[in-house]
Amino acid sequence: MNIDEHKIDDAALAILSLTLNEDGRAWKQIDWVVMSRLYEKGLIHDPRGKQKSVQFTEKGVKLSRQLLEQLFAAKE
Repeated sequence: MNIDEHKIDDAALAILSLTLNEDGRAWKQIDWVVMSRLYEKGLIHDPRGKQKSVQFTEKGVKLSRQLLEQLFAAKE
């Protein structure tokens, strides 16, 4: 699959804006509220802990791959 990096950049910027404050700064990680919703939907395992990574469930892996192609595949 050929990925449109401009779409990835746009999505990353939009996600970062979720934690944007009035000083124009944003956290470099995904918002915890979003992570909790992904966990409640059964797409990732419990994200709480000191680890800087999160384990996807089988359902989460499948859906993430579908969404990657749906949202970011470059038009040929």
